[in-house]
Formats: sequence, structure tokens, C-alpha cells
Amino acid sequence: MSDHRKEILEKGVRAALELAAEHDWSDLTLAAIAEKAGLSLEHFHGIADKDTICDAVEPYFDRAMSEGSFDESETPRTRLFDVIMMRFEAMEAHRDALVSLMKWRQTQPLRVLALLASRQASAEWAMVCAGLDKSGDIPKPVRNTAVAWAIAQAERAWRKEDSADMSRTMAKLDGELRKMDERASWIKGFGRRKARAEDEAAPDAEPEQAG
Repeated sequence: MSDHRKEILEKGVRAALELAAEHDWSDLTLAAIAEKAGLSLEHFHGIADKDTICDAVEPYFDRAMSEGSFDESETPRTRLFDVIMMRFEAMEAHRDALVSLMKWRQTQPLRVLALLASRQASAEWAMVCAGLDKSGDIPKPVRNTAVAWAIAQAERAWRKEDSADMSRTMAKLDGELRKMDERASWIKGFGRRKARAEDEAAPDAEPEQAG
């Protein structure tokens, strides 16, 4: 995507979030978004419509995960927790707009499908921001799916959050990441047990025949 297209799309996202703080996302129009962004409707032609802007909201908040730093002495789970919570902290400033978007998106099957892909991208970027994108014992698609699930479950808690310190969200995210660690340990242990069993079952090499 060209820089020009990125700029238009980002302005559209920001404008849509401002409007959705006061109006239902379902009532937004591209014309209203363009006006709020200080652009003409023509700027969005061939670049973005309301659905495109909706899909761009997730990666817009993904960027918040790269704004901090991590301590390599911390456990992978702690590092992952910290970067994902940075995402929720950025979302908090747009709570009303995002809740409105989420309610509307649930009624749009194509947007839900697009969200599933965005969740995978969010998970992959979270791993990168936590310094955990190196090769590991768990296949990358499996690992990303597990992180995406943790983010989704934490978001459910975030929607119901009633504490200024986001304690509900943090508790849910921490719990899901702990479960992920437990499953990963089981998978690693299973792989080691399987490899050991295969080694034990392998026939001894036949002795060489005397010449």
C-alpha cells in the first residue's frame, strides 16, 4: 500500500472513531467520515469505503504494541502480556466508539471473517513486539492462533470492564496466557515423549558382514 493510501485510510479510521464516540457505527457514512477527516469524498475513491475503514481499525491499534520496550530477563508470558495490554490501553481512549463498532461488526458476516484474519496478524505482531518471533518448538500458525484466542477473550472482558485500572481485562488476559503456556508445555512434552519412544522402538543397526 502506498504512503498516500495509508495516510487516507488512517485519517478515515481516526475520523470514524471520533464520530462513533457520539453516533452508532451503523449510522456512519463515508461522506460523514470524509468530512470529519477534513477530506473530500473523492479522496477515498478507490482507496477505502466504510468496510475498509472498519477492517483497518484492528491494525491501527496493533501499532500501540510496538510503542514500548521489553526486558529480556522477563518471562515470555510477561513480555507478551505487557505488549498486549498496551493495545488495550490505546483502545481505552476510544471505548465508546469501539464498543459501537464491535456491536455493528457482529451483524456483518464478512466483517467477522475479516476480523479472524486481523486477529492472526495482531497475534503475530504481538509476538514480534515481545521479541518472541524467533523459531520455537511450537509451529508458528499454532502459536499465533493461541495468542489470537487470548486477545479475543481479553477483548470480551474489556467490553465489560468496570474498573479504571482494567483489572478485569488484565485478569482474563493473564489467565488465557497461562493456559497457553500450559498447553505449549504439554505439546513440547508430547513431542519429546514421542521422539524418545520412536528412538527406543527403532531396530538396532545390523552388524556389518565379515568380508
